[in-house]
Amino acid sequence: MKVPVDLALTLAAAVDEGTLEAAAHRLHLTQSAVSQRLATLERLTGQVLLVRSRPVRATAAGERVIRYARQVDHLDDDLAHQLGLESSAATVPLAVNADSLAAWLLGPLVEAATRADVLLEIHREDESHTTALLADGTVVAAVTTVAEPVPGCSSTPLGRLSYQAVAAPSFAARWFPDAATTAALEQAPAVDFDRRDTIQSEYLRAVGADPRLTPRNFLPSSTEFAQAIAMGLGWGLLPAVQREGLDLVELGGPPVTVTLYWQQWRAHSTTLGALSHAVQSAARDYLTPL
Repeated sequence: MKVPVDLALTLAAAVDEGTLEAAAHRLHLTQSAVSQRLATLERLTGQVLLVRSRPVRATAAGERVIRYARQVDHLDDDLAHQLGLESSAATVPLAVNADSLAAWLLGPLVEAATRADVLLEIHREDESHTTALLADGTVVAAVTTVAEPVPGCSSTPLGRLSYQAVAAPSFAARWFPDAATTAALEQAPAVDFDRRDTIQSEYLRAVGADPRLTPRNFLPSSTEFAQAIAMGLGWGLLPAVQREGLDLVELGGPPVTVTLYWQQWRAHSTTLGALSHAVQSAARDYLTPL
């Protein structure tokens, strides 16, 4: 039994839009036609694929069908682009953590996308959560800290990115006059990217401090994150490339090292292959080899 792609794409549209009515509008169909397509798809697969809630959501089986639909859709776009059958460029969705994007990856991605004449749709996500977007088919590849490949994907080690605890000289003089002791680190405000950012907490545990006691600022932008530390908002951990040109002092203690992997769909795609090559080449230049 083969799953008809148009039916699978209808399921994906319903989940993306949240309602059958919105999916019908996107697909230029009636709501009744969308309902009939979904019923046919569930009858063919013999499984419930969609929970009719508000918004609607896919079941586990439905997520697998959606991933298949998006893979086929991407391959169709890639083939049409390669054959010159479409005037518009193909779009390649990727999931990348903010630090990699700011520190070493944006330039190579832009260069590769320009050379391949494709468009990028970059989803910025914490490196430990990017595989969720890969698993549900939202993206075709991701930079992640997860080594175990998502089903249907390959996983390639990229290297290690090391972070060092730093602060502005004026901040260090105020909060760490006698060095960054455990007690001082539990009182001095830190800067976190967001509430899922664990790097500062990992450093605190490594030096014997209690992460629960440290006051937190939250600034979800890598460039402004580094600037805010340099301006004295708080202390935080930065990779070497983001410390360049900033007046910062190191607080001591062990670096926090993050191992990064490149996961991508196993389905062959010329455009994805070009971007994958660019990412792995840049990683050899910027990251510490495993």
